[in-house]
Amino acid sequence: MIKRIIEISSEPLVLTVRDNQLRLHQPASRGGERVSSIPCEDIGVLVIEHPQTMCSQRSITRLLEFGAAVVYCGRDHLPAGVALPVSQNTQVVTRIQEQIQASKPLQKNLWKQLVVAKIRHHAEIVKPHDRGHYRKLSALAREVRSGDPTNVEAQGARYFWNCWRQLLGESDFRRDPDGNEGLNAMLNYGYAILRAGLGRAIVSAGFTPVLGIHHHNRSNAFSLADDLIEPIRPLVDQLVLDAVSDGLPAEINTNAKRLLLGLLHQTVRFDDTTGPLMVIMHRYVADFGRCLRGQAKKLCTPKAVKKTDEPNTNEKDF
Repeated sequence: MIKRIIEISSEPLVLTVRDNQLRLHQPASRGGERVSSIPCEDIGVLVIEHPQTMCSQRSITRLLEFGAAVVYCGRDHLPAGVALPVSQNTQVVTRIQEQIQASKPLQKNLWKQLVVAKIRHHAEIVKPHDRGHYRKLSALAREVRSGDPTNVEAQGARYFWNCWRQLLGESDFRRDPDGNEGLNAMLNYGYAILRAGLGRAIVSAGFTPVLGIHHHNRSNAFSLADDLIEPIRPLVDQLVLDAVSDGLPAEINTNAKRLLLGLLHQTVRFDDTTGPLMVIMHRYVADFGRCLRGQAKKLCTPKAVKKTDEPNTNEKDF
């Protein structure tokens, strides 16, 4: 079953839980209170943005026990923090030992594969619009060496963002990982949602997101998620490019958030199968685990497939 994404942003709610149902108490403008309920087991990600939302400790704990990720947004409407469940995987100690014991050559090889996949996925975005940038990005992907010591990733990013802003006619756009306005806010919101989804999949597999293969900042509790997110960032880049090109305002509004939250339900390709990104993330992390254990040498990464016109009915906005 595909887990649901719940966003609380349009009005203040009080969250409680009863009989394993998340209860959302909505104040009515007239008359009595309205209450909606959702089975806790159906929720994959809960995004809390409205500043007056009140949550009982039991409601958040119960969601975590059912494997949900809870995302808290700040004043800028961008995710400020994520609560992840403690893994109930019976192999959690073994999985973490595998992370700790992974050799440097193995980590460098996996990072190379992640960088190559990211650059190639970016190349596919620009291919229909700019053959020159497509050829350059494809050539850069072939130059990546183990551990990416010459930082080809950064070179590829420069080429990609230069083409991306040209496609949108935004000559003044500069990519800012901390930006909270305009296109940067949309991109950062999308990346944060992917990061939460990956964190959930990582913990579910018994790994810890703290131990990365490339990112090692001691203040970063999501290093592994920040490693594995690289090849799927282009999904956000493509989504924002298409949406703004079609007339969606370049800002974080209700429509933009709904669109970006829906990314977790977008159909993607993984190896020889397709499925919702939220589901494929678990296969992606499992494949990463096989590489750590020496059971596989090539890491498969999720990639975009052609859009469908099927409506997404799994998100709910309160």
